[in-house]
Amino acid sequence: MDFAPTPEHEQIREAAYRFGQSEILPGLRERDRAGESDPATLEKMGASGFLGVSVPEKFGGMGADYISLGIVCEEMERADTSARVVLSVHNGLHCMTLMQWGTPEQQERWLPDLAAGRRFGGFGLTEPGAGSDAINLKTTARKDGDHYVLNGSKTWISLADYAHQFLVVTRLAETSAKAPFAAFIVDRTTPGFSSRPLHGKLGVRAGNTGEIFFEDMRVPADCMLGEEGDGFKVAMSALDHGRYTVASGAVGIIQACLDACIPYANDREVGGEPIGKKQLVQQMIASMVRGREVGRLLYFKVGWMKNQGLRHTKECSMAKWVNCEAAFDAANKAVEIHGAYGFSDEFPVERYFRNSRGAVIYEGTHEIHTLLQAEYELGYRSDKPVAKTLPGWPFR
Repeated sequence: MDFAPTPEHEQIREAAYRFGQSEILPGLRERDRAGESDPATLEKMGASGFLGVSVPEKFGGMGADYISLGIVCEEMERADTSARVVLSVHNGLHCMTLMQWGTPEQQERWLPDLAAGRRFGGFGLTEPGAGSDAINLKTTARKDGDHYVLNGSKTWISLADYAHQFLVVTRLAETSAKAPFAAFIVDRTTPGFSSRPLHGKLGVRAGNTGEIFFEDMRVPADCMLGEEGDGFKVAMSALDHGRYTVASGAVGIIQACLDACIPYANDREVGGEPIGKKQLVQQMIASMVRGREVGRLLYFKVGWMKNQGLRHTKECSMAKWVNCEAAFDAANKAVEIHGAYGFSDEFPVERYFRNSRGAVIYEGTHEIHTLLQAEYELGYRSDKPVAKTLPGWPFR
C-alpha cells in the first residue's frame, strides 16, 4: 500500500481547508451560541462540489476516490463538526448507499441533483425507542397497490428541516418477507411528511437536528432501495459509509485541537517560560499527535478498502471507535491546556469538547463498537458477502 497522498489528495485537502476557513468559521461562534444553522452553507458546499466528492462524474459528481472523501471530512470538521455532519449524512449515508443499492434508473433519477447540491439527502433509522437496537424499529410500511403507506417517526435526524429527501428504514406490515424490513427514498413534499427541530443540544449546535414524521404517507413502490426484506442490510451498509466519514472527521477535531493548543502553549507563560516547555503539557500535545497519526492511518485503510470494493465493516468500526475516542480525549486535553480560558467560548476548544462527545455516541456507541471488535476476534461474528457492493474506484 502506498501511503503517500497523491497530488489530487493534496489539492482537495487544500480546497476543503480553504472552504472551512472562509465559509464555515466566520460567524460560527455566534451561530453556535444561538443554536442556529446556516442553510446557505449547504448551498455553498454544493456549489464547491463537496456534496458530490465521491459520486461518479457520469452523475455530475467530482468522481474522486473515497480517501478524498475522508480528507474532505477531516478538513470540514477541522472547521466545525456541523459541516462534517452534512457530508456524513448527504454523501455517506445517502449518496453512497444509493450508489450501492439503487437501480440504474434510481441513480439516474436522484444522484445528479444530489451531487450538484440542488437537493440535499438525509437518513432516517433512529427512533425514540430504537437506537443501538435498531432491529426493534417501529415505523411501518404497508403495501397498497403500487405504493407503500408509511406511519411512524424518526429522531436525531441531521438536516431534518433542510433535506429534500430521506433514506428511511421501515418495518414491513403484513409481509411474507423473511426479513421484515424495507428502505425507501422519501420526498419531504409528499403529503403526510412533517419535521420539527430539536433544541438544547450539548454540541453540534450550529447544525440542524430534528425529528421527522410520517402519517399515512404514500410512497411509490419504485422508491424502494433493494427489495422487500433488504431494509436492514441497506441500513447496515449505510452505517459503513457514515462511520467512515465520522472516523475521518474525528481526525479533523484532533488537528483543530493542535491548531489551537500549539500557539497557546508557546505564548502562555508560567514561571517565566512558555507552558509548552512543561513536560506534562508536552505529554498532552504528544498524545494528540499520536491520535492524529493513528487516526489517519485507520481511515486511510478503510478508504483504500472502499476503493478496492472490499467489505470493510470490521475495519470501519475500528476506525470509528478509536478515532472518536481519540478526538474526545484530545479535546479534553485541549481544555486542560487552556486552563480557565478553555472553559469559555472565547477559545474554540470548549466547542471541540462538546462536539467530540456526540461522535462517541452516534453511528454506533463506544459500547457497540467494543462488542463488535470482541465478537470479530472471538469468532462470534463474520462478514458475509452483501447482495450489492459499493462500486470501487475509479468509477466506470
